[in-house]
Amino acid sequence: MSTEILMNVTPQETRVAVVENGVLQEVIVERERRRGLVGNIYKGKVVRVLPGMQAAFVDVGLERAAFLHASDVAVEHGGEDLHDSNNRTENITQLLREGQEVVVQVIKDPLGTKGARLTTHITIPSRFLVFTPGVFHAGVSLKIEDEAERLRLKETLSTLMVDGPGGYIGRTAAEGVPEEGLAADTQFLSKLWESIQRRIDSTGPGELVHEDLPLVLRVLRDVVDGDVEKIRIDSRSTTRRVIHFAEQFMPEAVGKVEHYPGERPIFDLYSVEDEIQKALERKVLLKSGGYLIIDQTEAMTTIDVNTGAFVGHRNLEETIFKTNLEATQTIARQLRLRNLGGMIIIDFIDMIETEHKRQVLRSLEKNLERDRAKSHITEVSALGLVEMTRKRTRESLERVLCEPCPTCSGRGTLKTPETVCFEIFREIIREARQFDAQQYLVLASREVVDLLLDEESTSVAELEEFIGKPIKLQVESLYTQEQFDVVMV
Repeated sequence: MSTEILMNVTPQETRVAVVENGVLQEVIVERERRRGLVGNIYKGKVVRVLPGMQAAFVDVGLERAAFLHASDVAVEHGGEDLHDSNNRTENITQLLREGQEVVVQVIKDPLGTKGARLTTHITIPSRFLVFTPGVFHAGVSLKIEDEAERLRLKETLSTLMVDGPGGYIGRTAAEGVPEEGLAADTQFLSKLWESIQRRIDSTGPGELVHEDLPLVLRVLRDVVDGDVEKIRIDSRSTTRRVIHFAEQFMPEAVGKVEHYPGERPIFDLYSVEDEIQKALERKVLLKSGGYLIIDQTEAMTTIDVNTGAFVGHRNLEETIFKTNLEATQTIARQLRLRNLGGMIIIDFIDMIETEHKRQVLRSLEKNLERDRAKSHITEVSALGLVEMTRKRTRESLERVLCEPCPTCSGRGTLKTPETVCFEIFREIIREARQFDAQQYLVLASREVVDLLLDEESTSVAELEEFIGKPIKLQVESLYTQEQFDVVMV
């Protein structure tokens, strides 16, 4: 797998594109005014405790109060934080009280109308490790499957955390790293934690204690692995900053970083801009002629698979199977590209053969393996649906780049001119029964007025006769199709 990372940097916005084998797979956008908060540490103040929800709202200085669930509150047992929420019996009222100051970390950005999600289980990542202050445990990423390597890392980390301020979890990037490299990371994390503790002591409630790295450096820390061949950046100053960071923490990546001086915008490479535009559309075409319809709502995302123009060559079942199989690859890519999270319902075309269903599910799982966000897939239901979840920590691409349509308020549909005409008739009758006016003036859009003057002209004449008053029509060019006013003259 050949991977290239493109970074488009401006003072107002940073965009990162992950391209695998020449195909855009992931886009991350961070705007200076709306920087991501995940990983940030705050000193917060509990403003409300909700026993019925087993949660509390905490003021950390953001626009909306953040949400802290009881399961995310660290509890000391024998001098060590207890992370296992399955054995927890404490009530939120035993853990927190209103007005209490608490050090918290953001684990989910504010999404839609919801505030940020918090935890008091502080974790601080580095290149190879994740530091867990106060939790003296050595762990290893599940993505490292070699048992001998897992054992080596656990033994090494157990040794390194002796007399230290906490425990460590080996990240996927730690695989094969010698003890010296891991020891350097533990020293860096220990010094960073000391500086954070000093800031906690000197910081007031509702203030930021520690901010995570900016996007370009987070990508270098979290995304870059052995498959990445090039990291192209279109800003000289950012390139120097990334190289300096890599020299300190990732010497093996220094040679991969290069400045892009081309006259063409960097996102024109591999048609990244075009792919971003396509990722904002509902319909996604498959190479065979089939297509997907992707609808994102507040509660869930639905994906509908259709054969479209693909008619196959052998029989209907084979045509359906091939379309579903091709769709799994496109679905996995679209989930990453659009950063769709939460509950996802996939409506594959109904398959009769059990083996076909099994192969489609396995193909979906295989295509999701390179996705850094955790996902869980269920079996095909009796209705032919596949339910899955994908971890969501930041807004989707659509929510970052778009806003609801002011005309339809995000519905995606408008009332027809005919519907609006009938609403106008009802409004005129309502006002005629309540008030004694000389005549009525209808202000509406061009489409509605044209219909009233043409197809509905007879209805307007009958209404004038019914109420005994004349009705005048006037076009308002700034009105949307659904807007109208009935004015008594």
